[in-house]
This record gives sequence, structure tokens and C-alpha cells, in this order.
Amino acid sequence: MYYFAYGSNMSLKRLQARVPSARPVGLAHLEAHQLRFHKRGKDDSAKADAYLTGDSSDRVVGVLFVIDPDEKHHLDRAEGLGFGYDIKEVELAFGARGTITAFTYFAIHIDPSLKPYHWYKHHVISGAKEAGLPFDYQHKIEQFSSVTDPDAERHAREMNLYKN
Repeated sequence: MYYFAYGSNMSLKRLQARVPSARPVGLAHLEAHQLRFHKRGKDDSAKADAYLTGDSSDRVVGVLFVIDPDEKHHLDRAEGLGFGYDIKEVELAFGARGTITAFTYFAIHIDPSLKPYHWYKHHVISGAKEAGLPFDYQHKIEQFSSVTDPDAERHAREMNLYKN
């Protein structure tokens, strides 16, 4: 099954910690949506959202993954399906293939006053770099402001994924 990641799950290490079968297929674009960091996380910080704008000039760039359907429930739990995110099927622009259908998560609890924690933004930027998202899009992500997580242990735990 195809999954479109545009936030922290673009990081293969992060996604495979949740869904070991995840394998990247390539870059994809979700038209008429905009990347925002306004989804209220369980930790009261902002998480990424592919926000539907309806404007054809907006697009979210992300990574198309294939995952084992038997592992999807692990991802649903990690994403807070039904509590912070809901799920939808989307048509993605996908290179020479034209379009491809995948599922993705979208925020149902939005608070534009929140900022992502530094470690969360690091997951997103790491994923964008490893997947080879366009440089200007990576720069756009880097421009989002982030804040220090008051839970230093959580920060260390999240950053520990990148040691090796």
C-alpha cells in the first residue's frame, strides 16, 4: 500500500521505527495543499500538516512509501489517528507515471500559535534531505521557526535515531 509522507515520517529512520516494512518509492507532490506546522501534538507542540488550500499554485512535496498493510495500524497509532490526524486518499503527481493514489494523514486539531520542537523539525529536514527534495523546498522547511522541548529526555530520545 502507498503512503505519502510530508512531515517527520519522510525520515526513513523515523518511519521504519514505526513501520519496519516502509520502503521509499520516490518523490511526489500533493497539489492545492500547503505545508504548515499547526497540528496540535500530544506534547502540545506543532506537527506538520498538508493543509488543503484549494489553490492550484500550492503544493506539498513529500515522499511516497510502500508499506505492508499489516503494519499500517502501527502508523495509525503513532500518528494519533482519530485524535490528532485523520486519514484521506490523495492523488499525487508522481514523475513520469503522471499520478498515483496513496493515503496520507491530515490534521484535525489545529492551533496556529504552536511551534514545532527542534527535534521534530530535525526529523522533517533530515527526511527532506535524504529523499532529495528540491533545495528550495528544503530551504522553505528550514525557515519555519521551532522551539526547545522542555523535556530534555524526549529531545535526546528523538535525536538518538540519528546516531550511527
